[in-house]
Amino acid sequence: MKEIIIENTDGNTLYESCYERRAQYYETDQMGIIHHSNYIRWFEEARLHFMDEIGLSYAKIEEMGILIPVLSVDCQYKTMVHYNDIVDIYTRIIKFNGVKMTIAYRVADHVTGEIRCTGETSHAFLNREYRPVRLKREYPDLYELFISHLAVE
Repeated sequence: MKEIIIENTDGNTLYESCYERRAQYYETDQMGIIHHSNYIRWFEEARLHFMDEIGLSYAKIEEMGILIPVLSVDCQYKTMVHYNDIVDIYTRIIKFNGVKMTIAYRVADHVTGEIRCTGETSHAFLNREYRPVRLKREYPDLYELFISHLAVE
C-alpha cells in the first residue's frame, strides 16, 4: 500500500493515501483551467483508490450489501490546475464512528507541492434497504480496518 505516514509533534500518526492524476483537456473550461466540478470527481477517484489500497474495493463493499453514499461535499479552491498538470490527491479519514465517516482531501501540484484545493466528503454506511449499518456490531472486521486508518490529529 502506498501510504504516507506523518508523525505529529505529539506522537500521533496521520495516515494518508496519495493518488496521482493528470488533468485532462476535456476537464477544462473556456478559460483553459480545470472546471470546478471536476475536483469533486477527483475526490471520488482518490477515495476509490484509497479503498483499493486498504484492500477494500467499493465492488467488495457492495458485494457485502453495504452502500456508502455521499452525504455532503465541501471544496475550497486555492489555485488553478491547467490541462496536463499532474496533481497528487492526498486522502485521509478524519472522522469515523462506524455509521458515518468524513474524508479529507488535499490536491497539490505534483512538482511544486503547491496546494490547489482542499475539501471533505461525509458518508454514511447503509444496507441495500437504505438503512444505517453499524459496522462495529454488524461488520467488526470492517470497523477495525477503518479505525486503523483513521487519521489522528
